[in-house]
Amino acid sequence: MRLNADLVLWGRAAALVPYTARHVPRYHQWMKSEELQKLTASEPLTLEQEYQMQRSWREDADKCTFIVLDKLRWVSGLCTEEDCMVGDVNVFLTDPEDPTMAEIEIMIAEPSYRGKGFGKEVTMMMMYYGVTKLGITKFQVKINLENTISIAMFRNFHFEEVSVSEVFQEVTLWLLVDDCRRRWLLEQMNHVEEDRYSQWQRNSGWREPHGEIHQPFDS
Repeated sequence: MRLNADLVLWGRAAALVPYTARHVPRYHQWMKSEELQKLTASEPLTLEQEYQMQRSWREDADKCTFIVLDKLRWVSGLCTEEDCMVGDVNVFLTDPEDPTMAEIEIMIAEPSYRGKGFGKEVTMMMMYYGVTKLGITKFQVKINLENTISIAMFRNFHFEEVSVSEVFQEVTLWLLVDDCRRRWLLEQMNHVEEDRYSQWQRNSGWREPHGEIHQPFDS
């Protein structure tokens, strides 16, 4: 989605940045994990396929994704942006006839960041962005039945179970963002700030496998 192509969302521990080509090699390494493939119901892709997916995420109007960064490490300037990557979060507009309905997904890919509140903060930041910028009022989430931590987190956000698929081994939960929940979300996320991603690009360029040089904001 081009709407967030030059946007940073600042939370307390996390920063959300647009998914660009420079993030693809690290993301590709993550998705070689059988654990992550299972939890995200994903199939392994080639590196070139991952680049194609990244371009799709950027261009398609019904998809919005952010890469999750460790905010403190990133702003310190002591490590590359790729080394600050923690996971990703995204929404799909699933119903062409109802643009207020979206499916939300979150992945904290780095094991050392799990259980530290990153998932909760990032999910709430994405919901905040979806409600305030995309006009979303209904969220759906599909979670592998073995991912009990994520299921518990969304239930704590008052998502309600609507179905369980034994075939796909996943549970579907749903949340209507009524006026009360909207006010609560805005109050919880009143510290979130926005910035231009292009102002935070570091390094003169980055080198993709096979030697091709890209400028920092090339995607």
